[in-house]
Amino acid sequence: MSIPLTPASDGPVAAAPVHVVGGGLAGSEAAWQLTRAGVPVVLHEMRPQRGTAAHQTEQLAELVCSNSFRSDDHTANAVGVLHEEMRRCDSIIMAAADSHQVPAGSALAVDRVGFSAAVQERLEAEPLITIERGEIAGLPPKDWDSVIVATGPLTSDPLAEAIRELTGADSLAFFDAIAPIVHAESIDFDTAWFQSRYDKPGPGGSGADYVNCPMDEEQYTAFVQALLDGDKMDFKEWEENTPYFEGCMPIEIMASRGPETLRFGPMKPVGLTDPRTGRRPHAVVQLRQDNALGTLFNIVGFQTKLRYGEQTRIFRMIPGLQNAEFARLGGLHRNTFIHSPSLLDGTLRLKADPRLRFAGQITGVEGYVESSAIGLMAGRFAAAERLGRAPDMPPATTAFGALIGHITGGANAETFQPMNVNFGLFPPPEEQITANGKRRKLKGTDRRKALAVRALADLDTWLGRPAVAAE
Repeated sequence: MSIPLTPASDGPVAAAPVHVVGGGLAGSEAAWQLTRAGVPVVLHEMRPQRGTAAHQTEQLAELVCSNSFRSDDHTANAVGVLHEEMRRCDSIIMAAADSHQVPAGSALAVDRVGFSAAVQERLEAEPLITIERGEIAGLPPKDWDSVIVATGPLTSDPLAEAIRELTGADSLAFFDAIAPIVHAESIDFDTAWFQSRYDKPGPGGSGADYVNCPMDEEQYTAFVQALLDGDKMDFKEWEENTPYFEGCMPIEIMASRGPETLRFGPMKPVGLTDPRTGRRPHAVVQLRQDNALGTLFNIVGFQTKLRYGEQTRIFRMIPGLQNAEFARLGGLHRNTFIHSPSLLDGTLRLKADPRLRFAGQITGVEGYVESSAIGLMAGRFAAAERLGRAPDMPPATTAFGALIGHITGGANAETFQPMNVNFGLFPPPEEQITANGKRRKLKGTDRRKALAVRALADLDTWLGRPAVAAE
């Protein structure tokens, strides 16, 4: 079990609340971490009084894009290391994800409805948390002396404008896209089959976790052309010069980069064998389970700006999906994030107004887990401050430290863009001394494993707990 941040032994539990603005993944995690330290929280969420372009419910911690938390391998994958670091810090987000996982090969994917319901239930049951529904239309009131802004990529315009006025710097923006979801019963399994790449099992999975829809060369060529010719949604004036984030590129934009781009991206056929032919297809469209019942599957990597009618027509060109019924079609919305390297200090406080901390995707991290992790750290920093302590910074060698270091100064300020956690953000591992006394730089899998082991060992030291060896 992880060791939580506890209140100072020489004083009472903090009486004044910390206000957390935004009830998404980061805000929910920040609120939870504050209460683990005995600090009361007022959690503000504007839905359902005011909706967004992407949310469909009023639930806290709603997943609006994919249902995947990506790799859960904490022995050689940076995302998996971040998963494990969060678990060891008593993360509410990881606890809900683990409890509501669905098969997804080596990835950790969740039943999105069960996941968000679990987070909300635990937060509502926590006596130190007060949940208030309503928009914070501008900067938080001056008498809120400690605030975590975790409004995410869909920050309301009044608050975003107030932040711009306060900082004197423009927020940056990029597009984030939503993949369509298909009813499982409408998939043709005379054509499609279940298989994970290389039959690799993962958490909650069997090695046959993805639905695979094969294409021959002629079908693939026609499909790519249909994507290119399909009618797209018009850009609004404020969207026209907004860059896409490479990790969430619309399928038609990828197709426009060259006829083979999709075959080396979301439609790559490697590690898959069509049981009807015994051979690897020319291209493959994969679908991943989206709910615990296995009744919904999302089309992996198929976020799009195609109009709804075009999506139905073009995606039914995919063998196995010719009769597909869609529970949700794809979409595209603008995400905003602040220029963190110039605006935030090392503990995520706004330099122009230190009572304000920022957390989650608005800081320039990308991905569910990364957003939650920054919320976790913001909550711990704010709790320490409220309890009269100096915030305890995580080691730079941990995934936490690598992410915070990147957004608060490690990134090139001139070219700052949203970033997923990756081992390129970690300090390099020490060179090994060979048997004959020579120095050897670790590479490939050896390097990744060394970084993972070091990160978790250093995290355990930081938490003051016995080290747990990576398995």
